[in-house]
Amino acid sequence: MSPVTQRSPVGRHGLLRLLGEDRFAENLAHEVIRAGTDFDGSERSPMRMAEARITLGVVAARQGDLDQAVNYGEWALKGDRQSLPYLFMVSRELAAIVNRDLAAEPTGREYLDHLTALTRAS
Repeated sequence: MSPVTQRSPVGRHGLLRLLGEDRFAENLAHEVIRAGTDFDGSERSPMRMAEARITLGVVAARQGDLDQAVNYGEWALKGDRQSLPYLFMVSRELAAIVNRDLAAEPTGREYLDHLTALTRAS
């Protein structure tokens, strides 16, 4: 069994995202969010949830829904997280797409500015 199939869906959506397997990445990201959300709506794994939202943002951006992509990106940045450097690393792909396709739009600029401010603060 390969190392990817031995792991839980948590890390696989990121790998699938990087490989361009958007449909699979999106499905796994939704599963991570579903599994990580308690019955009362609280989130048990903030970093996993943030990475899943970044994956959903990248998928949305690739599908041309840049507003939704930025919404997912902002949602990922707002949660409680333990590892900002890791979040910045996984956010690079979404930031590159937003910078390329949406930097002139206020929502795109705000997302990039928010990401830059967090990077400088850490």
